[in-house]
Amino acid sequence: MVPVLVVVRTRLLPALVTAMGVVLVTAGLMSYADPTTAGAVVDGPPTTEVLSPSPTTTPSTSPDGSAPASAAPSPTASPTATPGKRVLATRVVVPALDIDLPVVKGNDGYPLCNVAMYLHSDPSAALDLFGQPGEGRATYLYAHARDGMFGPIYELAIQKKQGRKMLGMIVQVYTSDNRLHLYEVREVRLHQTSLDDAIEATEEQLWLQTSEGPKGTRGKTQLIAFPISVGDADPKDARPKPRPVTCG
Repeated sequence: MVPVLVVVRTRLLPALVTAMGVVLVTAGLMSYADPTTAGAVVDGPPTTEVLSPSPTTTPSTSPDGSAPASAAPSPTASPTATPGKRVLATRVVVPALDIDLPVVKGNDGYPLCNVAMYLHSDPSAALDLFGQPGEGRATYLYAHARDGMFGPIYELAIQKKQGRKMLGMIVQVYTSDNRLHLYEVREVRLHQTSLDDAIEATEEQLWLQTSEGPKGTRGKTQLIAFPISVGDADPKDARPKPRPVTCG
C-alpha cells in the first residue's frame, strides 16, 4: 500500500501547484501597475463603452481614425500549418493609435517592455484557458501603458477620458503561420479587475489590456475586438524580431 504522504507529494501537490500557477498568473496580470505612468491613482466602478451597430464584414471608415477598407486582406486558402504546432500571435498593430509591437509569450512576473505579451495557462490549445487567433476563443494581449507600447490606449481612455473614440478602430494581428487577422474594437472597458469574460468566451475575440496608473491602481483598461477578416501576410510582416527588455 502506497503511503498517503507519498501520494500527496507525488500526485496532489503538482496538480495543486499547476492550478495555483494559473491563478497567480491571472491575478498578477490584473495587479501590476506601471510606475512610470503619470497622474493620480484612478479609482472608480468598472464601466463599459459599447459600439452599438452589429459587427460589420469590412473595416469601418469612421472619423475616429479607423484603418481604411483597403487594409482588409481578401480571404484566401490558409497555408499548410506544421502538424501539431500551435499557431501563435506574433505582432499586433493598431494603425489609428500608432501601435506596432511584436508579441511574445507572457511571463510569470512583471511584463517586459518593447513587446506585447499573450496570456496563457498551458502550451496546449486544448488545455489553455485562453485562445490564439483563429481558435474561436479570446486571445488576450497586454502591454505597458508607455510610449511605444499601449500608452496611446491609456492616453485616450484615462488621461483624455475619450475611450469611446477607440470604438470602431481596426486591430491587426499577425500570426506564426503568416496570416493577418483583422478585428474591430467594439467594447472599451475601464477599471476592470476580472479576466472571467475572456476565459469564458466561446467565440473569436481579441482583448487588449493596459494599466491605468501608477502603483496602487487596481483596475485595467480592456479593449474587446471582434473578427472581420483573415488573409495571407508577407512572412517579413508576420514575423518581426522581438527585442524585449526588462522595464526600468
